[in-house]
Amino acid sequence: MSWIAECLSRVTRPMRLRLRRTVTTLSLTTLALTVLPPSVLAVEYNMPVGVTAVSREIHSLHMIIFWICVVIGIVVFGVMGYAMIKHRKSRGAVSASFHENTRIEILWTAIPLLILVVMAVPATATLKDMYDASESALDVKITGHQWRWQYEYLGEDVAFTSSLATPREQINNTAAKGEHYLLEVDNPLVLPIHRKVRFLTTSADVIHSWWVPDFGVKKDAIPGFINEAWTRIETPGTYRGQCTELCGKDHGFMPVVVEALPEAEFDEWLIARKAEAEAALNDAGRDWSLEELMEKGEKTYATICASCHQPDGQGMPPAFPSLVGSAIVTQDMQAHIDIVVNGKAGTPMAAFADVLSPVELAAVITYERNAWGNDTGELVQPAVIKEQLSQ
Repeated sequence: MSWIAECLSRVTRPMRLRLRRTVTTLSLTTLALTVLPPSVLAVEYNMPVGVTAVSREIHSLHMIIFWICVVIGIVVFGVMGYAMIKHRKSRGAVSASFHENTRIEILWTAIPLLILVVMAVPATATLKDMYDASESALDVKITGHQWRWQYEYLGEDVAFTSSLATPREQINNTAAKGEHYLLEVDNPLVLPIHRKVRFLTTSADVIHSWWVPDFGVKKDAIPGFINEAWTRIETPGTYRGQCTELCGKDHGFMPVVVEALPEAEFDEWLIARKAEAEAALNDAGRDWSLEELMEKGEKTYATICASCHQPDGQGMPPAFPSLVGSAIVTQDMQAHIDIVVNGKAGTPMAAFADVLSPVELAAVITYERNAWGNDTGELVQPAVIKEQLSQ
C-alpha cells in the first residue's frame, strides 16, 4: 500500500477535499442502490417491459446486450487494474518490448467478432418480428401535425385529431401541475387488445415520431412517406408516449395517449364513433346560431389555435400575428376562411382542412371574428365551409 500513500502525499488539500466528496457520494449512492428494492430500480433506471410480445423481446435483447457489456467491462478494466498494480514502476517492473505478435492480433480480432455474432443473432430475430406488419386486423393511419396527432381508422369512416389537454394555467405555472402533466389529450387513440393493429405513419408538415414505450413502437412520421409499424396489445389500460422528434417550438406539447379496450368494448366504441361522425355530417347541413358557434369555436380555438395565437388572441409577432383587430379577421370573410382552411405558404400557419370538421372550421372562424372585442357580429355556417371543401 506504500504506492497509495505516496500518491496521496502528492495530492493538494483542495484535491483531497474533492476526492473525499466523490468517495462520500459514491458510498451514499451504493447504499441507496442496496436498500432500494429491485422493482423500484427497474422502474426508475431501466426500460419498461411493456404489454406486447415485441416489447418483451426488445427488453430481453436490451438485457442480453447490457450483461454482455457488463462482462466486457469487468474483464477489460479488471485486466487493466491488475496490470497497473502488479506491474507498476515502483516494484521495478519494466515494460515488455514486442512487435507484430500474430497470435495476439488474431485473438483481439476474433473475440470481438464472436461477441458481435452472439449479439446479432437475437437482434436479427427481434428486428424481423418488429417489421412484420402483415395480416393486420385493423389499420390506423397516423398523421403528425404541429403539434397534434390525427388518427384515421382505415375502412371504418372514423377520424379525429388528438391534442394536448393540459390546461394552459399549468403550463404557465399559475396552477398546480396534474398527475399526467403534458401527457394528456382530448381524444386518445382507442385500440382493441388481442388484435394485430398496423400503424401507417406520415406527416403533414415536418418530421415527427410516434412513440409508445409500452408497445415497443417508435416510428418516424415523414412528409411524403408512409412508414409501417404494428402492435398487439395484451393488457387493457391507458398507455402514454410522446413525439420524439424535435418538431418545433411546442415539441414537448405533443403527447400520445392510447386506450386499450377489450375487443367487445372496442367494437361498441367504434359503432358509437361512427354514429358521432354521421351526426357531425348532419350538423354541417343545418343552420347554427351565433351563440352555438361561439361556444364550440371557443373550445376549438383553445385546443387548436391558442398555442400559437395565445388564449387572448394577442399572438406572438412576427411569427404568430395578433388576431385582435386584425384586418383579415375583422374585414374580408372569404380571406379569413381561405387562410384557416388552406394555410399560408412560407409561414407557420398550417392548413386545417384535413384537421378540423366543417362545423369546427366554421365555429373557430366565427369565434375569432367576434372574440376579444372584434365584435363583427358576422358568422359563417358549416354548410358554407362544407361546400367550399367539396369544390
